[in-house]
Amino acid sequence: MNIFVGSLPFSIDEADLRESFEAYGTVDSVKIITDKFTGRSKGFGFVEMSNDDEAQKAIDELNGATVEGRTIVVNKSEPKPEGERKSYNNNRSGGGGYSGGGNSRGGGDRGRY
Repeated sequence: MNIFVGSLPFSIDEADLRESFEAYGTVDSVKIITDKFTGRSKGFGFVEMSNDDEAQKAIDELNGATVEGRTIVVNKSEPKPEGERKSYNNNRSGGGGYSGGGNSRGGGDRGRY
């Protein structure tokens, strides 16, 4: 079962999160989501446990628990339906940028001012 863990303290690392869940059973994987530019935690992550009963017990007991002064949210992670995913690359209109032209200088030959 894939488990969402939210409202995590920014200082917690994957080893600490794994340790918290291993008290309830075998943990297959742990991933804290980080900002791709700064590397800093975004305050949430995912834990994968193969035994659904152990995973549900962890959810029941850890949801609402306090970790380093923060009340964490723990629940079963459900994949978003395909229609709700954001896509920033589809249906783009062209224009703008260096190849757009349309200004008083006429487009092309940008390096010859």
